[in-house]
Amino acid sequence: MNLIQTEAAKLVKRVMDGGNLDHALQEVLRAHAEFSPQQRGALQDLGYGTVRYFARLQFFLDRLLTRPLREPHLGYLMAVALYQLEFSKSAEHVIVDQAVRAAKRHNPATAPLVNAVLRHFLRQRVTLRQQADADPATRHAYPRWWVSQLQDQYGTRAGEILEAGNRHPPMTLRVNVRQGTAAAYLEALAREGMAATRLAPDALMLAQPAAIERLPYFAEGRVSVQDAGAQCAAGLLDARTGMRVLDACAAPGGKAAHLLERADIELVALDKDAARLQRVRQNLERLALRAELVCGDAADPQAWWDGRPFQRILADVPCSASGVVRRHPDIKWLRRPADIEGFAHRQLQIVQALWPLLAPGGVMLYATCSIFARENQQVIDQFLQTQADAGRGKITLDGIGHAAGQLLPDPRHDGFFYALLHKKN
Repeated sequence: MNLIQTEAAKLVKRVMDGGNLDHALQEVLRAHAEFSPQQRGALQDLGYGTVRYFARLQFFLDRLLTRPLREPHLGYLMAVALYQLEFSKSAEHVIVDQAVRAAKRHNPATAPLVNAVLRHFLRQRVTLRQQADADPATRHAYPRWWVSQLQDQYGTRAGEILEAGNRHPPMTLRVNVRQGTAAAYLEALAREGMAATRLAPDALMLAQPAAIERLPYFAEGRVSVQDAGAQCAAGLLDARTGMRVLDACAAPGGKAAHLLERADIELVALDKDAARLQRVRQNLERLALRAELVCGDAADPQAWWDGRPFQRILADVPCSASGVVRRHPDIKWLRRPADIEGFAHRQLQIVQALWPLLAPGGVMLYATCSIFARENQQVIDQFLQTQADAGRGKITLDGIGHAAGQLLPDPRHDGFFYALLHKKN
Protein backbone atom coordinates (compact mmCIF):
# COMPACT_ATOMS: atom_id res chain seq x y z
CA MET A 1 0.00 0.00 0.00
CA ASN A 2 2.90 2.41 0.57
CA LEU A 3 3.61 2.26 -3.17
CA ILE A 4 0.00 3.20 -3.86
CA GLN A 5 0.29 6.11 -1.42
CA THR A 6 3.47 7.25 -3.18
CA GLU A 7 1.89 7.13 -6.63
CA ALA A 8 -1.26 8.86 -5.35
CA ALA A 9 0.91 11.65 -3.95
CA LYS A 10 2.45 12.06 -7.41
CA LEU A 11 -1.04 12.40 -8.91
CA VAL A 12 -1.91 15.15 -6.44
CA LYS A 13 1.34 16.97 -7.18
CA ARG A 14 0.65 16.81 -10.92
CA VAL A 15 -2.72 18.49 -10.41
CA MET A 16 -1.34 21.18 -8.13
CA ASP A 17 1.33 21.84 -10.77
CA GLY A 18 -1.45 22.40 -13.32
CA GLY A 19 -1.82 18.90 -14.78
CA ASN A 20 -4.95 16.97 -15.70
CA LEU A 21 -5.85 14.27 -13.15
CA ASP A 22 -7.37 11.83 -15.67
CA HIS A 23 -4.28 12.00 -17.87
CA ALA A 24 -1.93 11.68 -14.90
CA LEU A 25 -3.76 8.59 -13.64
CA GLN A 26 -3.57 6.88 -17.03
CA GLU A 27 0.17 7.58 -17.23
CA VAL A 28 0.76 6.01 -13.80
CA LEU A 29 -1.35 2.99 -14.66
CA ARG A 30 0.58 2.48 -17.91
CA ALA A 31 3.84 2.66 -15.96
CA HIS A 32 2.55 0.08 -13.46
CA ALA A 33 0.91 -2.52 -15.66
CA GLU A 34 1.53 -5.02 -12.86
CA PHE A 35 -1.07 -3.35 -10.61
CA SER A 36 -4.02 -5.60 -9.80
CA PRO A 37 -7.59 -4.32 -10.28
CA GLN A 38 -7.73 -3.72 -6.51
CA GLN A 39 -4.53 -1.66 -6.61
CA ARG A 40 -5.76 0.34 -9.59
CA GLY A 41 -9.00 1.08 -7.78
CA ALA A 42 -7.17 2.07 -4.60
CA LEU A 43 -4.89 4.41 -6.52
CA GLN A 44 -7.82 6.12 -8.20
CA ASP A 45 -9.68 6.50 -4.91
CA LEU A 46 -6.69 7.98 -3.10
CA GLY A 47 -5.72 10.32 -5.94
CA TYR A 48 -9.20 11.60 -6.69
CA GLY A 49 -10.25 11.75 -3.04
CA THR A 50 -7.18 13.70 -1.96
CA VAL A 51 -7.61 16.19 -4.81
CA ARG A 52 -11.33 16.53 -4.00
CA TYR A 53 -10.65 17.46 -0.36
CA PHE A 54 -7.23 19.05 -0.82
CA ALA A 55 -8.13 22.44 0.66
CA ARG A 56 -9.34 20.82 3.88
CA LEU A 57 -6.36 18.46 4.09
CA GLN A 58 -3.94 21.33 3.46
CA PHE A 59 -5.66 23.28 6.25
CA PHE A 60 -4.86 20.41 8.63
CA LEU A 61 -1.24 20.25 7.49
CA ASP A 62 -0.72 24.00 7.86
CA ARG A 63 -1.65 23.68 11.54
CA LEU A 64 0.32 20.52 12.17
CA LEU A 65 3.61 21.65 10.65
CA THR A 66 5.84 23.98 12.63
CA ARG A 67 7.99 24.98 9.63
CA PRO A 68 7.79 24.84 5.83
CA LEU A 69 8.67 21.50 4.27
CA ARG A 70 11.99 21.26 2.48
CA GLU A 71 10.63 18.45 0.32
CA PRO A 72 7.20 19.34 -1.13
CA HIS A 73 6.63 15.66 -1.98
CA LEU A 74 6.14 15.00 1.73
CA GLY A 75 3.21 17.41 1.89
CA TYR A 76 1.37 15.50 -0.84
CA LEU A 77 2.19 12.16 0.76
CA MET A 78 0.84 13.34 4.11
CA ALA A 79 -2.25 14.79 2.42
CA VAL A 80 -2.97 11.35 0.96
CA ALA A 81 -2.55 9.76 4.40
CA LEU A 82 -4.80 12.39 5.98
CA TYR A 83 -7.45 11.65 3.36
CA GLN A 84 -7.24 7.97 4.31
CA LEU A 85 -7.50 8.77 8.01
CA GLU A 86 -10.56 10.92 7.42
CA PHE A 87 -12.43 8.95 4.76
CA SER A 88 -11.23 5.34 4.52
CA LYS A 89 -12.09 2.34 6.66
CA SER A 90 -8.48 1.14 7.00
CA ALA A 91 -6.98 0.87 10.45
CA GLU A 92 -5.34 4.13 11.51
CA HIS A 93 -2.10 2.51 12.64
CA VAL A 94 -1.79 0.78 9.26
CA ILE A 95 -2.28 4.04 7.36
CA VAL A 96 0.35 5.81 9.46
CA ASP A 97 2.79 2.91 9.19
CA GLN A 98 2.44 2.74 5.40
CA ALA A 99 2.94 6.50 5.05
CA VAL A 100 6.08 6.30 7.16
CA ARG A 101 7.36 3.44 5.00
CA ALA A 102 6.62 5.46 1.87
CA ALA A 103 8.53 8.45 3.26
CA LYS A 104 11.43 6.22 4.24
CA ARG A 105 11.66 4.86 0.68
CA HIS A 106 11.97 8.43 -0.59
CA ASN A 107 14.28 9.75 2.15
CA PRO A 108 14.80 7.86 5.43
CA ALA A 109 15.46 11.12 7.29
CA THR A 110 11.88 12.30 6.70
CA ALA A 111 10.12 9.29 8.21
CA PRO A 112 10.05 10.62 11.81
CA LEU A 113 8.41 13.87 10.67
CA VAL A 114 5.66 12.03 8.80
CA ASN A 115 5.04 9.80 11.79
CA ALA A 116 4.84 12.77 14.18
CA VAL A 117 2.52 14.86 11.99
CA LEU A 118 0.04 12.04 11.38
CA ARG A 119 -0.06 11.00 15.04
CA HIS A 120 -0.54 14.63 16.11
CA PHE A 121 -3.47 14.79 13.72
CA LEU A 122 -5.09 11.78 15.34
CA ARG A 123 -4.79 13.42 18.74
CA GLN A 124 -6.04 16.83 17.58
CA ARG A 125 -8.58 15.68 14.99
CA VAL A 126 -11.73 16.91 16.74
CA THR A 127 -10.35 20.42 17.24
CA LEU A 128 -8.93 20.61 13.71
CA ARG A 129 -12.27 19.58 12.22
CA GLN A 130 -14.08 22.27 14.16
CA GLN A 131 -11.59 24.90 12.99
CA ALA A 132 -11.88 23.79 9.35
CA ASP A 133 -15.69 23.77 9.49
CA ALA A 134 -15.73 27.42 10.58
CA ASP A 135 -14.73 28.53 7.06
CA PRO A 136 -16.87 27.45 4.04
CA ALA A 137 -13.76 27.19 1.85
CA THR A 138 -12.15 24.58 4.11
CA ARG A 139 -15.40 23.00 5.23
CA HIS A 140 -16.34 22.14 1.65
CA ALA A 141 -12.77 22.08 0.24
CA TYR A 142 -13.03 24.60 -2.61
CA PRO A 143 -11.00 27.65 -3.65
CA ARG A 144 -12.24 30.73 -1.84
CA TRP A 145 -13.17 32.56 -5.07
CA TRP A 146 -15.35 29.62 -6.12
CA VAL A 147 -17.20 29.67 -2.79
CA SER A 148 -17.71 33.44 -3.00
CA GLN A 149 -19.18 33.23 -6.52
CA LEU A 150 -21.70 30.59 -5.51
CA GLN A 151 -22.64 32.46 -2.33
CA ASP A 152 -23.27 35.64 -4.35
CA GLN A 153 -25.29 33.72 -6.94
CA TYR A 154 -27.21 31.16 -4.86
CA GLY A 155 -27.21 32.61 -1.34
CA THR A 156 -28.06 30.06 1.33
CA ARG A 157 -28.10 27.23 -1.24
CA ALA A 158 -24.37 27.61 -1.89
CA GLY A 159 -23.37 25.15 0.82
CA GLU A 160 -25.73 22.52 -0.53
CA ILE A 161 -24.31 22.96 -4.05
CA LEU A 162 -20.71 22.77 -2.83
CA GLU A 163 -21.43 19.63 -0.86
CA ALA A 164 -23.15 18.01 -3.84
CA GLY A 165 -19.98 18.59 -5.86
CA ASN A 166 -18.04 16.44 -3.39
CA ARG A 167 -20.30 13.41 -3.54
CA HIS A 168 -19.69 10.42 -5.77
CA PRO A 169 -21.63 10.88 -9.03
CA PRO A 170 -24.35 8.52 -10.21
CA MET A 171 -23.83 6.20 -13.17
CA THR A 172 -26.60 6.80 -15.66
CA LEU A 173 -27.29 4.97 -18.90
CA ARG A 174 -28.95 6.12 -22.10
CA VAL A 175 -30.94 3.44 -23.86
CA ASN A 176 -30.62 3.42 -27.65
CA VAL A 177 -34.30 3.52 -28.62
CA ARG A 178 -33.45 2.35 -32.14
CA GLN A 179 -32.49 -1.01 -30.66
CA GLY A 180 -34.93 -1.44 -27.78
CA THR A 181 -36.94 0.17 -25.01
CA ALA A 182 -35.90 1.35 -21.57
CA ALA A 183 -38.27 -1.20 -20.05
CA ALA A 184 -36.65 -4.03 -21.99
CA TYR A 185 -33.18 -2.90 -20.94
CA LEU A 186 -34.25 -2.74 -17.29
CA GLU A 187 -35.15 -6.41 -17.63
CA ALA A 188 -31.76 -7.17 -19.19
CA LEU A 189 -30.05 -5.47 -16.26
CA ALA A 190 -32.17 -7.41 -13.78
CA ARG A 191 -31.13 -10.69 -15.39
CA GLU A 192 -27.52 -9.70 -14.67
CA GLY A 193 -28.36 -8.83 -11.08
CA MET A 194 -28.00 -5.08 -11.66
CA ALA A 195 -30.67 -2.83 -10.16
CA ALA A 196 -31.62 0.46 -11.83
CA THR A 197 -34.32 3.12 -11.77
CA ARG A 198 -35.79 5.11 -14.65
CA LEU A 199 -35.15 8.85 -14.48
CA ALA A 200 -36.38 10.00 -17.88
CA PRO A 201 -37.67 8.38 -21.10
CA ASP A 202 -34.24 7.08 -22.14
CA ALA A 203 -32.33 7.42 -18.85
CA LEU A 204 -31.67 4.64 -16.33
CA MET A 205 -29.65 5.18 -13.15
CA LEU A 206 -27.76 2.18 -11.80
CA ALA A 207 -28.05 1.49 -8.08
CA GLN A 208 -24.30 0.71 -8.09
CA PRO A 209 -21.73 1.82 -10.68
CA ALA A 210 -20.38 -0.95 -12.89
CA ALA A 211 -17.67 -1.44 -15.49
CA ILE A 212 -19.01 -0.97 -18.99
CA GLU A 213 -17.90 -4.52 -19.79
CA ARG A 214 -20.63 -5.72 -17.43
CA LEU A 215 -23.40 -3.77 -19.15
CA PRO A 216 -25.61 -6.08 -21.25
CA TYR A 217 -25.27 -5.49 -25.00
CA PHE A 218 -22.99 -2.46 -24.57
CA ALA A 219 -20.69 -3.56 -27.40
CA GLU A 220 -23.76 -4.08 -29.60
CA GLY A 221 -24.80 -0.45 -29.11
CA ARG A 222 -27.98 -0.95 -27.10
CA VAL A 223 -26.87 1.42 -24.36
CA SER A 224 -24.41 4.24 -23.60
CA VAL A 225 -23.17 5.90 -20.42
CA GLN A 226 -24.38 9.50 -20.21
CA ASP A 227 -25.44 11.70 -17.30
CA ALA A 228 -29.18 12.31 -17.03
CA GLY A 229 -28.64 16.06 -17.16
CA ALA A 230 -26.74 15.76 -20.43
CA GLN A 231 -29.54 13.62 -21.84
CA CYS A 232 -31.93 16.58 -21.55
CA ALA A 233 -30.28 18.23 -24.56
CA ALA A 234 -31.81 16.00 -27.24
CA GLY A 235 -35.35 16.44 -25.96
CA LEU A 236 -35.01 20.20 -25.61
CA LEU A 237 -33.60 20.65 -29.12
CA ASP A 238 -36.45 18.55 -30.55
CA ALA A 239 -34.71 17.70 -33.82
CA ARG A 240 -37.21 15.94 -36.09
CA THR A 241 -36.89 13.56 -39.00
CA GLY A 242 -35.65 15.28 -42.14
CA MET A 243 -34.06 18.25 -40.40
CA ARG A 244 -30.48 19.37 -40.93
CA VAL A 245 -28.83 19.66 -37.52
CA LEU A 246 -25.47 21.00 -36.33
CA ASP A 247 -23.83 19.75 -33.14
CA ALA A 248 -21.11 22.31 -32.51
CA CYS A 249 -18.26 21.28 -30.17
CA ALA A 250 -19.57 17.73 -30.52
CA ALA A 251 -16.83 15.61 -28.88
CA PRO A 252 -17.00 13.06 -27.38
CA GLY A 253 -20.32 12.57 -29.14
CA GLY A 254 -22.88 11.63 -26.51
CA LYS A 255 -25.39 14.32 -27.40
CA ALA A 256 -24.83 13.79 -31.15
CA ALA A 257 -25.56 10.09 -30.76
CA HIS A 258 -28.68 10.78 -28.71
CA LEU A 259 -30.02 13.10 -31.42
CA LEU A 260 -29.46 10.42 -34.06
CA GLU A 261 -31.09 7.75 -31.92
CA ARG A 262 -34.26 9.81 -31.64
CA ALA A 263 -34.83 10.85 -35.27
CA ASP A 264 -33.61 10.40 -38.85
CA ILE A 265 -31.76 13.68 -39.23
CA GLU A 266 -28.90 14.98 -41.33
CA LEU A 267 -26.36 15.64 -38.59
CA VAL A 268 -23.12 17.58 -38.90
CA ALA A 269 -20.86 16.91 -35.88
CA LEU A 270 -18.28 19.67 -35.53
CA ASP A 271 -15.21 19.85 -33.31
CA LYS A 272 -11.95 21.76 -33.61
CA ASP A 273 -9.89 18.91 -32.10
CA ALA A 274 -9.23 16.14 -34.64
CA ALA A 275 -8.29 13.61 -31.96
CA ARG A 276 -11.50 14.25 -30.02
CA LEU A 277 -13.49 14.07 -33.25
CA GLN A 278 -12.17 10.53 -33.66
CA ARG A 279 -13.90 9.66 -30.39
CA VAL A 280 -17.17 10.87 -31.93
CA ARG A 281 -16.57 8.55 -34.87
CA GLN A 282 -15.90 5.58 -32.57
CA ASN A 283 -19.03 6.22 -30.51
CA LEU A 284 -21.22 6.49 -33.61
CA GLU A 285 -19.75 3.32 -35.11
CA ARG A 286 -20.53 1.31 -31.96
CA LEU A 287 -24.12 2.57 -32.09
CA ALA A 288 -24.44 1.98 -35.86
CA LEU A 289 -25.19 5.67 -36.45
CA ARG A 290 -23.97 8.01 -39.17
CA ALA A 291 -23.11 11.72 -39.25
CA GLU A 292 -20.92 14.07 -41.24
CA LEU A 293 -17.84 14.77 -39.10
CA VAL A 294 -16.20 18.16 -39.63
CA CYS A 295 -13.01 19.42 -38.00
CA GLY A 296 -13.36 23.16 -37.52
CA ASP A 297 -13.76 26.07 -35.14
CA ALA A 298 -17.37 26.85 -34.21
CA ALA A 299 -16.41 30.53 -33.92
CA ASP A 300 -15.16 30.60 -37.54
CA PRO A 301 -17.90 29.03 -39.72
CA GLN A 302 -16.61 30.50 -42.95
CA ALA A 303 -13.71 28.05 -42.81
CA TRP A 304 -15.97 24.97 -42.89
CA TRP A 305 -19.66 25.81 -43.53
CA ASP A 306 -21.07 24.81 -46.92
CA GLY A 307 -23.71 27.56 -46.94
CA ARG A 308 -26.69 25.28 -46.30
CA PRO A 309 -28.70 26.42 -43.25
CA PHE A 310 -29.55 24.27 -40.25
CA GLN A 311 -33.02 23.91 -38.73
CA ARG A 312 -31.49 23.01 -35.36
CA ILE A 313 -28.14 23.91 -33.78
CA LEU A 314 -26.75 22.52 -30.54
CA ALA A 315 -24.19 25.01 -29.20
CA ASP A 316 -22.60 22.85 -26.50
CA VAL A 317 -19.94 25.45 -25.80
CA PRO A 318 -16.63 25.10 -23.90
CA CYS A 319 -17.00 26.09 -20.25
CA SER A 320 -15.47 25.85 -16.78
CA ALA A 321 -17.12 22.42 -16.24
CA SER A 322 -18.00 23.57 -12.73
CA GLY A 323 -21.17 21.47 -12.88
CA VAL A 324 -19.25 18.20 -13.24
CA VAL A 325 -16.61 18.83 -10.58
CA ARG A 326 -17.56 15.68 -8.67
CA ARG A 327 -16.43 13.64 -11.70
CA HIS A 328 -13.34 15.80 -12.26
CA PRO A 329 -12.23 17.22 -8.88
CA ASP A 330 -9.06 18.69 -10.40
CA ILE A 331 -11.28 21.35 -12.00
CA LYS A 332 -11.39 23.08 -8.62
CA TRP A 333 -7.65 23.69 -8.72
CA LEU A 334 -7.09 24.09 -12.47
CA ARG A 335 -9.59 26.93 -12.89
CA ARG A 336 -8.90 30.57 -12.00
CA PRO A 337 -11.37 33.47 -11.67
CA ALA A 338 -10.08 35.00 -14.90
CA ASP A 339 -10.87 31.75 -16.73
CA ILE A 340 -14.60 32.26 -16.21
CA GLU A 341 -14.53 35.61 -17.97
CA GLY A 342 -12.48 34.06 -20.76
CA PHE A 343 -14.98 31.26 -21.23
CA ALA A 344 -17.88 33.72 -21.27
CA HIS A 345 -16.20 35.76 -24.02
CA ARG A 346 -15.59 32.62 -26.09
CA GLN A 347 -19.16 31.37 -25.54
CA LEU A 348 -20.72 34.60 -26.76
CA GLN A 349 -18.36 34.60 -29.75
CA ILE A 350 -19.46 31.07 -30.73
CA VAL A 351 -23.19 31.77 -30.41
CA GLN A 352 -22.91 34.97 -32.44
CA ALA A 353 -20.87 33.16 -35.13
CA LEU A 354 -23.31 30.25 -35.39
CA TRP A 355 -26.50 32.29 -35.41
CA PRO A 356 -26.35 33.19 -39.16
CA LEU A 357 -26.18 29.44 -39.93
CA LEU A 358 -29.62 28.89 -38.36
CA ALA A 359 -32.59 28.93 -40.72
CA PRO A 360 -35.47 31.36 -40.01
CA GLY A 361 -37.88 29.63 -37.66
CA GLY A 362 -35.07 27.38 -36.44
CA VAL A 363 -33.95 26.69 -32.88
CA MET A 364 -30.54 26.86 -31.20
CA LEU A 365 -29.96 25.15 -27.86
CA TYR A 366 -27.22 26.81 -25.81
CA ALA A 367 -25.67 24.33 -23.36
CA THR A 368 -22.92 24.29 -20.74
CA CYS A 369 -21.96 22.00 -17.88
CA SER A 370 -21.41 25.06 -15.68
CA ILE A 371 -23.21 26.42 -12.62
CA PHE A 372 -21.71 29.91 -12.88
CA ALA A 373 -24.15 32.58 -14.10
CA ARG A 374 -21.36 34.43 -15.91
CA GLU A 375 -21.14 31.54 -18.39
CA ASN A 376 -24.86 30.92 -18.54
CA GLN A 377 -27.60 33.47 -18.00
CA GLN A 378 -25.33 36.46 -18.52
CA VAL A 379 -24.08 35.17 -21.88
CA ILE A 380 -27.65 34.65 -23.07
CA ASP A 381 -28.66 38.12 -21.86
CA GLN A 382 -25.76 39.68 -23.78
CA PHE A 383 -26.68 37.79 -26.93
CA LEU A 384 -30.37 38.70 -26.82
CA GLN A 385 -29.53 42.37 -26.30
CA THR A 386 -27.68 42.48 -29.62
CA GLN A 387 -29.69 40.04 -31.75
CA ALA A 388 -33.02 41.49 -32.84
CA ASP A 389 -34.24 38.31 -34.58
CA ALA A 390 -33.66 36.09 -31.52
CA GLY A 391 -36.17 35.13 -28.85
CA ARG A 392 -35.91 32.87 -25.84
CA GLY A 393 -38.12 29.81 -25.50
CA LYS A 394 -39.44 28.08 -22.39
CA ILE A 395 -37.47 25.20 -20.91
CA THR A 396 -39.15 21.95 -19.89
CA LEU A 397 -37.05 19.22 -18.35
CA ASP A 398 -39.07 16.02 -17.96
CA GLY A 399 -38.83 14.49 -14.51
CA ILE A 400 -35.93 16.69 -13.39
CA GLY A 401 -36.27 19.85 -11.32
CA HIS A 402 -35.00 23.07 -12.84
CA ALA A 403 -35.00 26.84 -12.61
CA ALA A 404 -34.80 28.84 -15.85
CA GLY A 405 -32.76 26.11 -17.50
CA GLN A 406 -30.19 25.71 -14.70
CA LEU A 407 -29.75 22.18 -13.40
CA LEU A 408 -27.78 21.97 -10.16
CA PRO A 409 -25.87 18.81 -9.20
CA ASP A 410 -27.90 16.42 -7.09
CA PRO A 411 -28.13 12.63 -6.60
CA ARG A 412 -29.69 12.20 -10.06
CA HIS A 413 -27.55 14.35 -12.34
CA ASP A 414 -24.65 16.77 -12.72
CA GLY A 415 -24.94 20.54 -13.15
CA PHE A 416 -25.97 21.88 -16.58
CA PHE A 417 -27.42 25.03 -18.10
CA TYR A 418 -29.73 25.16 -21.12
CA ALA A 419 -31.29 28.04 -23.05
CA LEU A 420 -33.55 27.73 -26.10
CA LEU A 421 -33.09 30.45 -28.70
CA HIS A 422 -35.68 30.80 -31.49
CA LYS A 423 -34.91 32.60 -34.76
CA LYS A 424 -37.79 34.74 -35.87
CA ASN A 425 -39.20 34.32 -39.39
